[in-house]
Parts: sequence; structure tokens; C-alpha cells
Amino acid sequence: MTQNHHSGESRLERGRRALAEIDGHAGEAVVASLADIAPDFATYLLEFPFGDIYSRPGLDLRAREIATIAALTAMGNAAPQLKVHIAAGLNVGLSREEIVETIMQMAVYAGFPAALNGLFAAKAVFAERDAAD
Repeated sequence: MTQNHHSGESRLERGRRALAEIDGHAGEAVVASLADIAPDFATYLLEFPFGDIYSRPGLDLRAREIATIAALTAMGNAAPQLKVHIAAGLNVGLSREEIVETIMQMAVYAGFPAALNGLFAAKAVFAERDAAD
């Protein structure tokens, strides 16, 4: 993705394109799962994080996913979202080692429990990828 605002493209269109590139089917599944309970929230999710923030110049998608994986790990209570973004990190070119190192770094700032939870989330995503290959 060129990560700039394409002229004539709406925030929603830009968000759908970014989500497809970054999260693939996992992102589409999150949006679809909101259809019956909060379709407007699904639109907000597409427009703001993906249409506005992820599409900005300044950081490439690899750097954005490193930051996101670090933040979700540090939160310690967002395992489902962390798994989606670990998969997204792999989708945009992060290695497993880079993801593990990012999570381990969070032990310094968020504590060992948060890092352990993050590592277990990574282990699960890696196993899913291996099983799909």
C-alpha cells in the first residue's frame, strides 16, 4: 500500500482497502461479526483506524504493526485483537522473530504477565499459520 490518501477515494473505501491488505480474512471476519449488533461501529472501524491512521504517510505498515503489537501486548487484556495484529504483522512482512522480540520488550514496560500472554498469543497464531500451510 502506498499509504497516501488517494484522491476521490472515501475514508470507507480507503479503510476497506487497507484492512484487506493488512488483516486479510481476519479483518473481514471482525467487520462481518459486527453486522448484526453494531454495523455503524464496523464502519467507524474501517474509516478511522484503517482509512485515516493506517493510511497516513510517515510510518510503513511494518512499523505500524510493531507499534500495535507492542501496545496490545502492554494492555494485557486484548488477546483477540493481539492475535489479529500478530497475523497482520506476518502479512506485512514481519518475521516471527521480530514479533517475539517486540512482545518480549514489553516485559520491561508492562510486566512479565503481559509479555507471557502476548507470547502465548503469538504461539497460537504461529501454530495456526503452520497448520494452514
